[in-house]
Amino acid sequence: MRHVKACASTADFRGQPGSTELVNDTLDWKQKYRDSLREMAAEETRWREVEQALRRLVGRLCAAGMGVNPLLDDELSVLAAANRRCAPAEELEHLAGSLTTTIVAVDAVSPVVPAAPPALASPPSPPSPAPAGAVEAHPAGRWQATCLAVGAVLQVLKADPQSNAATEELLAQLANATGDTGLAAIVARAADLVRERCEAYAHERSKSAAVLAEVTERLGEMTLYLTEAGRTTRTGFEDTATFNDAVMSQVRELSSEVRGATELATLQSLVNSRLDTVTRQITDFRVREEARAREHAGRTARMHARIADLEREAQDLYRKLDQEKHGARLDPLTQVANRKSFDERFVQEIEKRTADGLPVAMLLWDIDDFKLINDSYGHRAGDRVLQTVASSFVAGLRSGDFVARIGGEEFVILLAGLKPEIALRIANQLRAAVEALRFHFRGTPVRVTASCGITELRRGDAPGAAFDRADAALYRAKREGKNQCVAAA
Repeated sequence: MRHVKACASTADFRGQPGSTELVNDTLDWKQKYRDSLREMAAEETRWREVEQALRRLVGRLCAAGMGVNPLLDDELSVLAAANRRCAPAEELEHLAGSLTTTIVAVDAVSPVVPAAPPALASPPSPPSPAPAGAVEAHPAGRWQATCLAVGAVLQVLKADPQSNAATEELLAQLANATGDTGLAAIVARAADLVRERCEAYAHERSKSAAVLAEVTERLGEMTLYLTEAGRTTRTGFEDTATFNDAVMSQVRELSSEVRGATELATLQSLVNSRLDTVTRQITDFRVREEARAREHAGRTARMHARIADLEREAQDLYRKLDQEKHGARLDPLTQVANRKSFDERFVQEIEKRTADGLPVAMLLWDIDDFKLINDSYGHRAGDRVLQTVASSFVAGLRSGDFVARIGGEEFVILLAGLKPEIALRIANQLRAAVEALRFHFRGTPVRVTASCGITELRRGDAPGAAFDRADAALYRAKREGKNQCVAAA
């Protein structure tokens, strides 16, 4: 008699197109969002440190102001106590308002003599002596130290692109500060900026955590599908083995009975009985196999639809991440690269310089007399100058050249593959283009020029060393009359 053999049709998810790649892509996105969370956590920590520095500064200002007037002492004591227990911003703002009112009242009785404006590049000048009978509200040493401390905090805030414009305004106000009232307002606004940045980073972390949770949930869906597919496959294999064993058992028993049968009628009855049993087993197996196939087909169809959704969402995430990454590397005012982007590009250029030996020139720019423009025509005019100069730089360079605003009125340009003499020629072309720009503010023509210091990057160069060389050359350009380009020695 023939040997009966049955085979089960089983489905293997490993053959599904794109499934492995999607899992790998999803895992890759999960890692990217983890990296993003870590980066934002580091940024939030940095801003928390700035907040703590501001709180220490508030505490020291409170201590320094004690003894001037009893009313002022009461206000300062309450503010210092609130600051020590890390009171929320709303309470501190209320106390700052109350303190301002008290300072104005005290100042009306014992006027504060205006102090000389503190220069940001050098220690502030001490205030003039108070007239006879007036309270000396600003001892020279205390005023100098306080202004320097506030200026240091504002320089830290200035590094953040989102706070750059507001910080520039506060630095200008600090340069013209004439008393405790103005200084307190500057510190209060700086504290607001720190709080705003901390809240923004916390919000970004929350959004990233939500996306990460969603990605994890989708990975769970795919894991469940793979588990169910594996279970179905194992069940099909086990059912097939059981079916084969049952059929072979019937065949063996039939063979044994045939050998012992002596009559044709008996033999026919035995064969028919065994064949009926085998037929029922085959029918039952086929029913189970078809049910498994339908279940697997439905699950696969649902997963294919889900994969299509995930692919669309992944593309949206790619676009969004690219936009956010691009935006995080741009200066919001001028739309050229920011300081963070420059730091990354500098490392890349040094690595290329070490690997291929091609020269890389760094051009450090500073707009001449920019503070005078701000003071004379306002910050809106200054912003317009910055935007136009940045556009002029971009228009005068090759597509692969790099332009960044690194703070205030300072820009830096990286020129790869150019020798110093060629870089100097290009720098002078850019300088002439800036000088040719035409600005009119309040109906008055304003001449805008820029000075440049040039250095060639060296193997293993550090940003600080390269900046020192370029800055020294820029200082020479300023000292020798401005509106010129000077190469570092």
